[in-house]
Amino acid sequence: MNKYLITGGSGFIGTNLVEELLARGDIILSVDVVSPKNSAHLPYFQQASLLDENKLTQIVKDFAPTHIYHLGARTDLNGKTLEDYQENIVGVENLIAAANAAGSVQRVVFASSRLVCKIGYQPKNYTDYCPTTPYGESKVVGENIVNSLSDVKWSWCIFRPTSIWGPWFDVPYRNFFDTVRKGVYLHPTNATILKSFGYVGNSVYQIRKLMDVESNKIHKKTFYIGDYQPIDVLEFANSISEEFQVSKPKSVPLWLLKIAAIVGDSLNGIGIGFPLTTFRLNNLITPMLHDFSDLQEVVGDLPYSMKDGVKLTVTWMNKHE
Repeated sequence: MNKYLITGGSGFIGTNLVEELLARGDIILSVDVVSPKNSAHLPYFQQASLLDENKLTQIVKDFAPTHIYHLGARTDLNGKTLEDYQENIVGVENLIAAANAAGSVQRVVFASSRLVCKIGYQPKNYTDYCPTTPYGESKVVGENIVNSLSDVKWSWCIFRPTSIWGPWFDVPYRNFFDTVRKGVYLHPTNATILKSFGYVGNSVYQIRKLMDVESNKIHKKTFYIGDYQPIDVLEFANSISEEFQVSKPKSVPLWLLKIAAIVGDSLNGIGIGFPLTTFRLNNLITPMLHDFSDLQEVVGDLPYSMKDGVKLTVTWMNKHE
């Protein structure tokens, strides 16, 4: 019988994955340094740091998983150097060592990040990296560790989540829903902004498929995770406003938003919180598109539309006020 171990099972995607695997009736164990967001997951949880090699190895050997979803990582952008992200480097090495020591593992699916490349950059291939943050650099190192594997007895693949949103999310995409609900989201006038986003229900479906399909379809490959069709940001915001039953977002000239962002930079610099900064505005207006054709060939059609996801997310937000 298959047994699934999830590192990072208390995180955003991990929480949704644990929920889905439990609903499927699978035998699971969630390992994380922090307790589950969903208290219903506590019976399936064990606390451990990816940097504690001995404890991690013992947990994996005792549970004897057949399959491992490695989602555990440090994901914030607050670190100053690569050394601040050892969970994403040494943690990967420790997980690989634990999987080898267990002797039961058949497949490992490793989570990376789209930030192995800067926003808006179109990589020529999956080893064409251009990170702009220590976090992104750490994920590049992690991918290189996995890609250098040669003598393991299990199949593996890497996935890079794009901009994933949905129940149990937090910053930054929770903030987008909140700004629309409060009526303070302002969209650049006449701007069509396309983004490769992903509803977490679809993302979990994709990740599960990467774990369940035949080995030859995924082994030693890297995939971007997200909804196949890009989202028009204004259409997305309008759908959110409709579900919250609030006014649709207003449009303002881009030059005015740029001035407001500069003011926001100054205010945040002296400790006064302001929702718009130059960094956030640039992220908003920069197109971010990824090619999911290889993933679609493996996974097939997705279960949720954008509007389905918005409806389920708003329902969850209203329930968890």
